[in-house]
Amino acid sequence: MADSPRILFVSVFHPELVRGGAQQTAYELFLGARKAGLDAIFLASCEPNIAPALFKPGAIVTGFDGRPNEYLFLSDSFEHGWYRNVNIRALTWFAEFLRDMKPDVVHFHHFMTIGLDMFLLARRVLPDAKLVLTLHEFLAICKADGHMVRRNDRTLCQKASPVRCHQCFPDISPEMFQLREDWVRHAMSVFDAFIAPTDFVRRRYLSWGLPDEKLHVVTNAQADYSHQDFRVPFLRQTQSHVPNRFGFFGQLVDNKGLGVVFDALELYAKTYTDPITLDISGANLNYASEKFRERFNSFLAEAKSLEPLIKITYHGSYSMADLPTRMSRIDWVIVPSVWWEIFALVLSEAYMFRRPPVVSNIGGVGERVRHDIDGLLFDVGDATSLMQTFHRCVTEEGLHARLAAASPGVPPVLDVVEAHCAVYGVPMPGAEPVEEPSAPSAAPAAPRAKRKAAAPAS
Repeated sequence: MADSPRILFVSVFHPELVRGGAQQTAYELFLGARKAGLDAIFLASCEPNIAPALFKPGAIVTGFDGRPNEYLFLSDSFEHGWYRNVNIRALTWFAEFLRDMKPDVVHFHHFMTIGLDMFLLARRVLPDAKLVLTLHEFLAICKADGHMVRRNDRTLCQKASPVRCHQCFPDISPEMFQLREDWVRHAMSVFDAFIAPTDFVRRRYLSWGLPDEKLHVVTNAQADYSHQDFRVPFLRQTQSHVPNRFGFFGQLVDNKGLGVVFDALELYAKTYTDPITLDISGANLNYASEKFRERFNSFLAEAKSLEPLIKITYHGSYSMADLPTRMSRIDWVIVPSVWWEIFALVLSEAYMFRRPPVVSNIGGVGERVRHDIDGLLFDVGDATSLMQTFHRCVTEEGLHARLAAASPGVPPVLDVVEAHCAVYGVPMPGAEPVEEPSAPSAAPAAPRAKRKAAAPAS
């Protein structure tokens, strides 16, 4: 790897410390780059509340778990109001890390816990490096956690402005929101390229003012964790099996839409008689609002009242290694997001295991699902629409088998790495052939994507 261009990936958190789509895809991309023969380095932020024992007096950048080319950025002074790192040692150490590593490309995957000022610092320290930012959400546009959901009535926000943002945060003046926008735009002006995981994201940032020539659409990296031994037995039993098992995977927070699922199940119990089950896999309930936490806990406590028609099981958090087992228990994956979901890694997981997704018709997820071809869309936030979709999934003969057979799977990680290399402007080294899982006879796997098909669109 010595002769290969050096690429530094800077991520919010490490996926082994905090589960989340942005950090998982950043890490998958790093691993894929290493496998492709690129000289790749991974630097992930960490805050004291996540792993206090990892923090040492005076240390800012440390190794991670003895792994080659993986480091932690110990961020103990991130200022959330202006997204700055107010610890001068953090700035100094980050600059020294850049000088020591001498990357040709610095690919940031967030600025939370890292700092907008680190963008400016990277440009000053590395004037000739290529700086790239993946747009994993809309935090640059929206102070409300980047979700663009109105805080007063939870409606979707179409466009940010100083006055509209002031309405969500009455204690902050419109003038301060204008200053916030100016600061974010200044920090982002140093980038040579921006990567949007979906065209929906590209269009939203284009309308915000990012230059069209710098915006590229490249899908997120996701390794395929499925395997033939798991898929074939399941696909062979679909003719006799009633596909009535639904699964939710993801963060247990308001905007992921689990509350809509609860409402839909309560309506279902009053309307239909066909039994269904729901498996919930997820964590980070502590990041949800108090209202949602109460709703989640009360619903699980009262779920017995819905049996035997509806059975609900909470399995807790999960790792990527748990996916085959948990996917084997279900037929459908629910993605009920009530915000402008960017990409939804769980959608990729559903496709790789040929579990047809049931998805809100919103944002990037609504764009990724072909309704009635490889998944089903329902009206975002509409419990009645979801209830009716549940019933269709359970009762329409042949629906599940047809949608599962049309699953696009996930693109090979090396193809995604090559598409990123095109954005970086660096050559893709020759990689060892990747052994693809053989396709089950009942439903052929998606063909390996052609290299040219993975090239970024601008």
